[in-house]
Amino acid sequence: MAEITCASCPAPLQLKGGNQAFFGPDRGEFGRDGSREGGASKVTEEPARGTDAAAPRAKRSGPERPEPSGERRDPGPLLDEQKLRSGPRWDRADGKVTSSRQEEFKTSSTTFALTGDSAHNHAVVYWSGQNSSVILILTKLYDFHLGSVTESTLWRSTDYGTTYEKLNDKVGVKTVLNYLYVCPTNKRKIMVLTDPEFESSVLISLDEGASYQKYRMNFYILSLLFHPTQEDWALAYSHDQKLYSSFDFGRKWQFVHEQVTPNRFYWSVIGLDKELDLVHLEAHTLDGRAQYVTCRAQSCSESNRNFPFKGYIDTNSLVVQDDYMFIQVTLSKALSPHTAPWDMHIISTDEGQVFAAVQEWNQNDTYNVYISDPHGVYFTLALENVRTSRGVGGNSMIDLYEVAGIKGMLIANRKLENQVKTYITYNKGRDWRLLQAPSTDLAGNDIHCILPFCSLHLQLQMSENPYLSGSITSKSSAPGIIVATGNIGSELSYSNVGVFISSDAGNNFRQIFEEEHNIWFLDKGGALLAVKQPSVPTRNLWVSFDEGRQWSRHSFSTTPLFVDGVLVEPGIDSQIMTFFGHFSHRSEWQLIKIDYKSLFTRACAEGDYQSWHLHNQGEPCVMGQKQIYTKRRPGSHCMLGKNFTSPVSADPCICRAHDFECDYGHERQGDGTCMPSFWYNPAIVSQSCTPGQIYLNSTGYRRVAANNCTRGVKEVYAARKQQCPNRAPRGLQLTTQEGKLTAVLGTNVTFLVQLEETNIQLDFGDGTAVSYSNLSWTEDGIKHVYRTAGIFRVTVLAENELGSDSSSLHIHVTCPVEHVQLLAPFVVIKNKEINLTAVVWPSHSRTITYFWWLGNSSEPVITLDGSISYTFTNEGMNTIIVQVSSASSILQDTKTIAVQDFFKSLLLSFSPNLDETNPDIPEWRHDVGRVIKKALLQKLLVAVFPGIPTAAELFLLPSKNQSEGQKKTEEELNQISYILVNALNQNLVEFELKPGCRVMVYIMQLTLAPLVDSIPRHSSSAMLMLLSVVFLGLAVFLVYKFKSEFSSPKELMEKEMDAWVKREINNFNLS
Repeated sequence: MAEITCASCPAPLQLKGGNQAFFGPDRGEFGRDGSREGGASKVTEEPARGTDAAAPRAKRSGPERPEPSGERRDPGPLLDEQKLRSGPRWDRADGKVTSSRQEEFKTSSTTFALTGDSAHNHAVVYWSGQNSSVILILTKLYDFHLGSVTESTLWRSTDYGTTYEKLNDKVGVKTVLNYLYVCPTNKRKIMVLTDPEFESSVLISLDEGASYQKYRMNFYILSLLFHPTQEDWALAYSHDQKLYSSFDFGRKWQFVHEQVTPNRFYWSVIGLDKELDLVHLEAHTLDGRAQYVTCRAQSCSESNRNFPFKGYIDTNSLVVQDDYMFIQVTLSKALSPHTAPWDMHIISTDEGQVFAAVQEWNQNDTYNVYISDPHGVYFTLALENVRTSRGVGGNSMIDLYEVAGIKGMLIANRKLENQVKTYITYNKGRDWRLLQAPSTDLAGNDIHCILPFCSLHLQLQMSENPYLSGSITSKSSAPGIIVATGNIGSELSYSNVGVFISSDAGNNFRQIFEEEHNIWFLDKGGALLAVKQPSVPTRNLWVSFDEGRQWSRHSFSTTPLFVDGVLVEPGIDSQIMTFFGHFSHRSEWQLIKIDYKSLFTRACAEGDYQSWHLHNQGEPCVMGQKQIYTKRRPGSHCMLGKNFTSPVSADPCICRAHDFECDYGHERQGDGTCMPSFWYNPAIVSQSCTPGQIYLNSTGYRRVAANNCTRGVKEVYAARKQQCPNRAPRGLQLTTQEGKLTAVLGTNVTFLVQLEETNIQLDFGDGTAVSYSNLSWTEDGIKHVYRTAGIFRVTVLAENELGSDSSSLHIHVTCPVEHVQLLAPFVVIKNKEINLTAVVWPSHSRTITYFWWLGNSSEPVITLDGSISYTFTNEGMNTIIVQVSSASSILQDTKTIAVQDFFKSLLLSFSPNLDETNPDIPEWRHDVGRVIKKALLQKLLVAVFPGIPTAAELFLLPSKNQSEGQKKTEEELNQISYILVNALNQNLVEFELKPGCRVMVYIMQLTLAPLVDSIPRHSSSAMLMLLSVVFLGLAVFLVYKFKSEFSSPKELMEKEMDAWVKREINNFNLS
């Protein structure tokens, strides 16, 4: 799930950190070896390093390391086919500006070069914090061939950037630094990480980077998250997806959790979580599924972990923001039962109301924006098909901009019929309209642009570098002023663009530049600063004190500079800005400090302010109130100062229809009324409504969140209180806690029943059932342990005096198979059906799958039963394989079967003294069979059965050469059988087991051919051998090898299996 960014919305979607600038060779970062996408002068900000205490949820650091390009690039980012550092040539024009004072005013500036860093192609700038004069700069040389940083230099300034000191001696001359973190709650505390290619260490400073102490680490930090209130607490995410915590500002670290999703871990929510050290995180199980986990960072053992959501969540979906914890699951009806989200992200949670961007299955480059009720539970559609684009860092950027300082005001780019147009709303998406284009251009010529065929369209991308302004900007201390790059026409275009400004919150715009410029607010919005986009070098900046009507040019450098970024107002008490850039491709990094205090003539007095009334095309009631702001009068060159705030007075308006939006499950019709959607039944009372209680019955409307209107039509549109009706149970749902329908024998299975405040009966399907009179007792689920394997139907019944409801599921309780034995006859008759049986231990019921490979086939026959019938059609030796699958285990057994047209067999028994030495194990039978192999005539199959009394079977097989005919061959087998029977009946066959112990061999039964198709006594433990002997005689057998140790688990298991087979044989003989 890719990150998605609202152009100006708060974290977590665009994780903006503190005062950092990143200039480097990739991710849009500026440097000698990098190029820039799309022609825009963007600098990608590194995800927040924890440097801004004002937005604690945004302190997400996650260094996206520059990826090697594979080859050396041409120097400098490209714009309009011009290189950023193209040598000594430059365009002296700074863009066409009308109504400006062309005289040049000089400002106080100083230039400092980072000597010795000309080869470094990546620089990161940090300002320590408010009321501090300290600025830190980390420059690095990134080697594209090695894919790592090979050199670094740390610089420090204590005078707002007038001079800098190189700190390599203090951190270690050979130490290669990678990233720097400033603590958001105490900006005197700084962490610097070394590059893991050389060493894994952290350098800690407690004095704003003046001195450092190094600590070794046993893992590599990829991202860091500081605690919002505790300055010494931090979470670190490692290269192997493990999370660590520190409570002494990085000196010592302790393990928290493994398999954590990147950037999906959060500190406790202040005011909601009881423990300050509580951690919210998304972690993965061994099978790859994600779970929402909470635990205390100091004691996050497995027994101390909690799972607020019972079940699995979608990967990369956990978001903790303000008072909300968001997770995404595969199925959700909070939006609409007919919505099929392909991707979903939270945009903002202002004032408890949630904005969500949802991409459905049929959308590629657009999202639908939904807005929730004030509780964040039910969502309604605010705007369809909002355009998205791909940022330099790979994040999806949604073209939705929240205007600073004015609640409920949003600007969005919407795609309709393959055209992208810009729309504006003043009531949180309840109503949208196109932007009216200016009536004249910069030269004063009339512009004929008639709505809706022609309008003004704005680029809404925020710069991924916080030190370039981006294509649109506004400031809460300067309400109503919006500056943006855009074009006039039928749709949004990136050619023939200009810069436009609105002084009345988007009601009217006017053009101020014909080319793209970066725009900043100076002195809390009292003045505007403009610098041309850095495609060519410049030595001038432009300042306006009348909201862009007139601009004065000021020189900040004697030599034109390629501007890579600007740090504006590093200190509240100072009027200082710092330009970062290069004079030429091969020059050092240049830092130009500018003191613009001389631009202001005096401090603002009462006469320098004016009142401004917010309105929407003349309508004074916006968001249910009349709002009056105080701001500096245009043209006053006075300074507002650090204590200035833009006071606002608000008087509530009488409620009217436009103060209400459609409630959940309702859609706006052509006449403006809200009617139920086709899928929504307003007669259905909320599931949480308990008979006898009061609930709010929607009229189809709800007041726009944060709208402050009063009286009027409020009572007409407001939800009405009604008593919950008595009703029969409906919507009963039965699931398992983990969402699985399988369980391991002997383990706890937790069932969840979703229907509260009613009587239920739960039948587990194994003869056990429970009853509850109040389901609230079982909010943690109902646990049960199955003692036998099998498939069980679990049923829950809910009932009251008005009716009942039921739900069921089938759960597979499995137990791993430890042994399998294939029972098959040794010799079978061709074209005659036989039975094959697989015996497993321990015994299972309906939870095993059998795979049979029969008759040398390459495809198995799959059954759920342990027996199968089969007919062999060709003579010869055939291999039978059976595989048994249960739970996560697969075992197999193999047998070889002789297929003949006919055969004879004799059952043998032995004198009882043989049983006294029979340990009943396969090794013993193997030894006896090996001795018997030398004893008898013709080709025989000899099977020594398991069990006691000892028994065996002789199979007399015809010769392969049957040219004399089947009848003659049968006569030969009969003669051989007659001789063997006579010898056995006359007790002529015996062998010596050991000195003084002779064993007699007897005939038990003479069978005809095909007494082999239904006898289960032919065990896999019996030895099957082909015998070829040329003479008949009496044999004396000596068995020298007997096993004395028979107690291994495998042997005991085989013994138990053989006992089972023997019982089957005896049962057959009795029958």
